Amino acid sequence: MTIRVQDPGLETTVQDTGRLGYYSIGFPPSGALDSFAYHVGNALVGNEPGAAALEAVYLGPTLEFTQDTVIAVTGADIPAFVDGEEIPLWESVAVSAGSVLSFGQLRAGARPYVAVAGGIDVPLYYGSRSTYTLVGIGGFQGRALRAGDELAIGSDARDPKAGRRLNPSDVPVHPSTAEVHLLVGLHSYRLTEDSLARFTDTEWKVTPDANRVGYRFRGAELEFVPREQPFGAGSDPANVTDCGYPVGSVQVPGGVEPIVLLQDAVTGGGYATLGTVVSVDRDRLAQTKTGDKTRFVPVDLDGALEVRRDRHAALDRIRSALS
Repeated sequence: MTIRVQDPGLETTVQDTGRLGYYSIGFPPSGALDSFAYHVGNALVGNEPGAAALEAVYLGPTLEFTQDTVIAVTGADIPAFVDGEEIPLWESVAVSAGSVLSFGQLRAGARPYVAVAGGIDVPLYYGSRSTYTLVGIGGFQGRALRAGDELAIGSDARDPKAGRRLNPSDVPVHPSTAEVHLLVGLHSYRLTEDSLARFTDTEWKVTPDANRVGYRFRGAELEFVPREQPFGAGSDPANVTDCGYPVGSVQVPGGVEPIVLLQDAVTGGGYATLGTVVSVDRDRLAQTKTGDKTRFVPVDLDGALEVRRDRHAALDRIRSALS
């Protein structure tokens, strides 16, 4: 059974939970940017948690299914249609052989996800089916989908069934201003106290440079504590001697336009990181688009861990309810 790509949309890739365990040798994890939407989609169609799905951005793809199957569309608020009839989001839907899934104009959010019973069957690369387009590995031939591609569908769905629906109270909303928790550090000491406060007080606007590598923001200028640059660091006051970059870390080259590094970003370099976005809140960033706004809310380590525990508990509850 396959999926024929009639139109790939703006950029549609195969993603799963990511390529974990290789960060130390320079491999970022890749994987779904909106983890919640990805996991719920798999639960809706009866897949194992790590099954590969499709992640689109802004414009959804047009896909033809060659056999009967069950699908679910999650993530962004975008009209989805099967053979011209609108289907509900966050609900498993049966499609017949020859049926075509298409999308309308985005209403809110940025990234819709398409889960298919059995998952997208592409080769594993370092333990993951996720696409890392910058170096051309994983996914379907290491790239975004193109018209004419045919994707194989796996056969290991546990219990594919139409009519499963996420409780409306669990469906995320996508406000034009997203609030994300920020664990301050590693190099926050490089900013002046006023600038660090300004960073968390500012409502930052997403620039056109917003993709799977990272999001760049505009909104204020930040100042660094004057110092003589240490040996090995560059001349930019934002430079430090090279360090590792956690996924979600925030750097501010030149004190302007902060960048949040995401799943396809480099794993280290020479810019100071003033904090890291809590992992589960990266889902909110993934559903923002150019022109949307973001506020960074400081949180301590205990608070960050509590937010993560709450999300994991919510996913466990949802999986149990949908099974």
